[in-house]
Amino acid sequence: MTSSVVQPDGAAEKLRLSALIGVLGVVYGDIGTSPLYALQTCLAYFSGQHLVSEDVLGVLSLITWALIITVTLKYVTFIMRADNNGEGGTLSLMALASRVARSERTRVAAGIIGIVGAGLFFGDGVITPAISILSAVEGIEVVAPSMSEVVLPVAIAVIAVLFLVQRHGTAKVGQAFGPIMVIWFLSIGLLGLAQIIQHPGVLIALNPWFGIGFIVRHDRMAFLVLGAVVLAVTGAEALYADMSHFGRRPIRISWLYFVLPCLLLNYYGQSALVISHPGTADNPFYKLAPHVLQMPLILLATIATVIASQAVISGAFSVSRMCVQLGLLPRMEVRHTSETEQGQIYVPQTNTILAIGVLLLVLTFRSSSALASAYGIAVTGTFLCDNTLAAFVYRRQFGWSRPVTLAVFGTIGVVDLAFFSANSLKIFEGGWVPLAIGFSIILIMTTWRRGRSLIMARWMQDSLPLSAFLARLPQSRIVRVPGTAVFMTGNLDYVPNALLHNLKHNKVLHEQVFFVTVRNLDVPQADPGSRVAVEEAAPGIYKVALYYGFMESPNIPRALESLTAQGIEFKAMQTSYFLGRETVVPASVPKLRFIRRWLFLFMARNAITATEFFRIPSDRVVELGVRIAV
Repeated sequence: MTSSVVQPDGAAEKLRLSALIGVLGVVYGDIGTSPLYALQTCLAYFSGQHLVSEDVLGVLSLITWALIITVTLKYVTFIMRADNNGEGGTLSLMALASRVARSERTRVAAGIIGIVGAGLFFGDGVITPAISILSAVEGIEVVAPSMSEVVLPVAIAVIAVLFLVQRHGTAKVGQAFGPIMVIWFLSIGLLGLAQIIQHPGVLIALNPWFGIGFIVRHDRMAFLVLGAVVLAVTGAEALYADMSHFGRRPIRISWLYFVLPCLLLNYYGQSALVISHPGTADNPFYKLAPHVLQMPLILLATIATVIASQAVISGAFSVSRMCVQLGLLPRMEVRHTSETEQGQIYVPQTNTILAIGVLLLVLTFRSSSALASAYGIAVTGTFLCDNTLAAFVYRRQFGWSRPVTLAVFGTIGVVDLAFFSANSLKIFEGGWVPLAIGFSIILIMTTWRRGRSLIMARWMQDSLPLSAFLARLPQSRIVRVPGTAVFMTGNLDYVPNALLHNLKHNKVLHEQVFFVTVRNLDVPQADPGSRVAVEEAAPGIYKVALYYGFMESPNIPRALESLTAQGIEFKAMQTSYFLGRETVVPASVPKLRFIRRWLFLFMARNAITATEFFRIPSDRVVELGVRIAV
């Protein structure tokens, strides 16, 4: 009796510890490598001036309270409660806000905010690998200044290898991420602690008045420094975005009892070193370590930044699939790299675009300090989007009163807005990079959504209502032939063009016909028991709706096989799939103007086929061409 109770507890403890270690490798890679460059970038504003201890303590206090307010209070305490069936991230929050909205106007506003947040996320996804890997490799300059010329080639080589191995997935190497990050956090925490013990007076920066005093004392300079302070909280959105992989509790426990203490120890240790030796301000992170440990620390930092970059890249793959499912991007190839983990996917098009973007940034800016100006806007813009959507969800779903919502999210929003405004001053120094990437993604998403709505409207205008077709079917002389035909359609109330073309050319109709449409839900995963909804529209003719969440990849044959459980015979080997291959051409009076028309036509022509996307066997597909003008 006793042993039967103890055993499950032990198993639960083992599972919890495994989850805590896994969180470190996936969730905290980005924010965990921020000490490499955050304090250094803040202190760079004082180059050529006498760096007094009050200024160092002021910057340290700002970093401390940025971690407490933005990460601990905003994301860990509040936003992580606003999950969409366990799923997090800006787009997931957008879907949740749209679902609880009471008007179409509010839904449109939530959609716009979500698209902006997704665009800025991709900007962050390009900058994070560039700045993280560069900052780690730059440690070579500390150990051997004469080898500074090899920093750029080494960084490029690491980035190239990182993106080349993406196609193999993270199923195996992911198991090593967590333990490595445990070593990383312990290392940076102990290095900081050793310096704090020698100069314990630095702990006075826990008092927020040092940060406030710094702002009052330096005025405009403090505003510029605030734009660099945000580097200490980059990756905070990952706590929310990766919530579905581990759940809230492991993420919260890891942050409060391990990650946050280690980060604070390192930042306080760096500050203590700079106060006692102002000459170390150019790279306090690596100079915190004894000379004999600097080279191992460089290797460990490089591995940690690769892990941080891997997490961002994997997140970009997930967001890409989510955008496709939500109708914001054209169909893209999605490869599953693990037989057991659904979330481990590889999107070749996204990987190629990210790789090109990261390499261009590294070759253009050439140092982490130059890239720091480009980093903040993408992150702070995402913060603002998340805060706005979360405030709406708390107001509508959780029933918070307007004063309480304004008090909590208004206060946090002021902090986010201060960070964003400070970084907006750096637009000409590099801040234009994430804005350019973000606005490009926004243009792509809005163009694709608008173009598809125009095509659907044109299709419905030219199509025959299904009810009229079925009413005339008994009197027609159409020959019914053995077998099963599946016609993919965007609307079950209209006859697919592929069927009309098949009747026109072949003049036959199969004995068993399925009109199938795929409907994407605003939840991460559809209920398996409610995946398929079927209705018999006429003898041997069925209307089938397949439901998928925005984190799922459709598989039409597998879903149709489940019809046998509902008493409908479906023989996969006797089934033919009829698809209409759309050829989009410019209309004589186009409704999409200039660049948007060209962009939509380009995306439409380069989207993968429905056969690949829906995982339909290519040897059972009949494609019939359809020309649509937009």
